[in-house]
Amino acid sequence: MSNYHIKHLEEYWQVYRKSVRNPESFWEEIAEEHFLWRKKWDKVLSWDFSKPEVKWFEGAKLNITENCLDRHLATRADKTAILFEPNNPDEEAQHITYRELHERVSRFANVLKSQGIEKGDRVCIYLPMIPELAVSILACARIGAVHSVVFAGFSSTALATRINDCDCETIICSDGSYRSKKTIDLKSIVDEALETCPGIKKSFVVNRINSDVVMKEGRDIWLQPLLDEASPTCKATVMDAEDPLFILYTSGSTGKPKGMVHTTAGYMVYTAYTFKNVFQYRENDVYWCTADIGWITGHSYIVYGPLAMVPHLSCLKACRHILTMVDSGK
Repeated sequence: MSNYHIKHLEEYWQVYRKSVRNPESFWEEIAEEHFLWRKKWDKVLSWDFSKPEVKWFEGAKLNITENCLDRHLATRADKTAILFEPNNPDEEAQHITYRELHERVSRFANVLKSQGIEKGDRVCIYLPMIPELAVSILACARIGAVHSVVFAGFSSTALATRINDCDCETIICSDGSYRSKKTIDLKSIVDEALETCPGIKKSFVVNRINSDVVMKEGRDIWLQPLLDEASPTCKATVMDAEDPLFILYTSGSTGKPKGMVHTTAGYMVYTAYTFKNVFQYRENDVYWCTADIGWITGHSYIVYGPLAMVPHLSCLKACRHILTMVDSGK
């Protein structure tokens, strides 16, 4: 019986009981059979709830983008990875293949490296629901930078609070976004936030609405010219299983926002596994998640979970694995 794809209720209870009785064995089987590792782990699970502290797959080496991108190239490079439906129906939808996504992520990763961003550096991302949001997340992960996405509906104060709390030196934003027939001036929100963020050295700006924005010399850089000049190949940085992948903040509705750190290996295995079984993804399905990537659901079930999921590493029949992004203007 495969633990990876649960097909009916009876099998669910069998798999559930196994996961509860021996979680180390259960998750080790899932991790070993369905993902790529540069080095296998020394220990599957260790925990100390008095601290609290939980660690998964200690000693393992990997890069999550190799599981989300590289391993798909051999069998489904030309299948759609992301289907982007823009806010304006007159704007053409984008069908981004795995090959194209891999290239776009690699170019962006090379841009980040060329600007001095290294493994462990924190990068704030303040973008609407456009392909560049998913690409920028994966580009950070490609080089080991820790991304911190801030929902692009938050105020300048909320943005500044999160930037300063995690010591970001870089922000990725856009000139604006669409909401129905209106445009939203996101760049002015970022500019206002950065007045109280002395740590920000670089601001990469995506041209989304072709607005006439103010670009601060020495800090603000239009992104597209850098991408055009960047190499389409970028070697993935090898990460430890427990290296931070991203920081995502709580809403702050009941107090100061708290930065939740998610590490690499355990998060990858869990999100891919739960995506496969909670949403019961099948070959040729078109999957749409209604969340925004600015929330944990979007991280897990728009970007990492769907892209890291495969039926089986030995599967030769390519799947039409599509995740849909909708530019709602939120």
